[in-house]
Amino acid sequence: MPDQIYLAVDLGASSGRVLAGLFDGSRLRLEEVHRFENGAVNLAGSLQWNVLGLWQNILHGLRAARAKYGDAIRSVGVDTWGVDFALLGRDDVLLGNPVSYRDHRTDGLMDQALAELGREEIFAHTGLQFMPINTLYQFMTLKKYNSPWLEGAKSFLMMPDFFHWLLTGVKANEVTNATTTQFFNPVRRTWATELLDKLNLPTHLLGPLVEPGTKLGSLTAAVAAETGLPRIDVVLPGTHDTASAVMAVPAKSTPGARPDWCYISSGTWSLIGIETPQPVMTDLCCKLGFTNEGGVGNTIRVLKNITGLWIIQECRRIWLAERGQASAGDDLSWSALTAKAAAAAGHKSFIDPDDASFQAPDDMPEAIRAFCRRTGQTVPQSEGEVIRTVIESLALKYRYMLGKVEALAGGRLETIHIVGGGTQNKALCQAAADACHRRVVAGPVEATAIGNVMMQAIAAGAAKDIAQARDIVRESFTVEEYEPRDPAKWDEAYARFEKIVGK
Repeated sequence: MPDQIYLAVDLGASSGRVLAGLFDGSRLRLEEVHRFENGAVNLAGSLQWNVLGLWQNILHGLRAARAKYGDAIRSVGVDTWGVDFALLGRDDVLLGNPVSYRDHRTDGLMDQALAELGREEIFAHTGLQFMPINTLYQFMTLKKYNSPWLEGAKSFLMMPDFFHWLLTGVKANEVTNATTTQFFNPVRRTWATELLDKLNLPTHLLGPLVEPGTKLGSLTAAVAAETGLPRIDVVLPGTHDTASAVMAVPAKSTPGARPDWCYISSGTWSLIGIETPQPVMTDLCCKLGFTNEGGVGNTIRVLKNITGLWIIQECRRIWLAERGQASAGDDLSWSALTAKAAAAAGHKSFIDPDDASFQAPDDMPEAIRAFCRRTGQTVPQSEGEVIRTVIESLALKYRYMLGKVEALAGGRLETIHIVGGGTQNKALCQAAADACHRRVVAGPVEATAIGNVMMQAIAAGAAKDIAQARDIVRESFTVEEYEPRDPAKWDEAYARFEKIVGK
């Protein structure tokens, strides 16, 4: 059959893409149509997202897709990161640029909420992990500083909701992203308005909740004219990028059934967890700091955020700035840094990737050295030593969290599926297998875009359900397998790592 084309707009914290999924009825392939930079802009001391620039790039990508694929395009959907949002006022005026979750405006607000209500009550309402970046604390910040945004807001749209509104004119809150706010109840699958009431935060601006796979509407006449596209469907994927990435895990299992595998969605963040039919709202889940986020097919992603490749990305950014982009040449390419790490001595020092000092330091390599000095370890000096420290520490943090995932799952998980951009870091994938003593299946790389596209294919009736979509992913994309090595060596390293994490 002729290819059916589904467009995925995939926005990450550092870059965005418009990709085309070409589906012939049995196999899927991806083609990149347009790639562009993203990043928070420091505006008068506030880290803000350039949503106007992002929208311009989305339109550019849609125009390019129209020129390349013509009338074969069936639909489009947007996925992004979580927690951040836009507020619309009267007459749908955008009330300022959305602020980045890495902005320091929320400092101290989580502690204030815990003092007012207590950890157990907030978790009972939301089942979410406690992170200062959560939308709940961003709302509290607006209230604390008497922001005119909060007072004038009529509509609350998370980042993908905002772009779906620009595409269709329809305002709605897609569930998988809504679950990252910490004011969504995963048991009732409704807004946790009682919690917001207790914190004296507004609820009138919260919109209708819609599930992934929903046909939200068609392109507005204005967007169709701007891009040359016909008024194609706009279909909601799992708009939280991790929800789409988990959708694309090439595992042989029925969504919602107890799996014998866990996933790590590896990118700026590493998110480790399992897919379950119901939220896990137990004291143990709360104590371990895990979260219940929405997945596709009415599932729950029980997971934990781990700071991921952000640390390596920031190291590279600092080194490029120090040496100059032009003079660095290929010496600071990802492959060159990996080679330097391989040449460095292993298991010399470790960091806790989730230590607060690595959230947004001015100089990441120096933050790593300072952590090692503070914890009485060998201080890595060279670029290779620093990168090796980060890679091994990430792998050991995976092992640390795997034990907690298995406690929540109720048994051993035999396979770790790593999806996302981190699968290209073969050193990290092998270290994960070694540290965790588990088989690692790495791939597909473009899991988020694939999950986005396959949800659109299901909505169009081209794929029957999520289980079949995963079969299609498994047949369409190559994965790489890693078997564990040197168990005694990694056991010794893990014993040292546990002490570091505990400090």
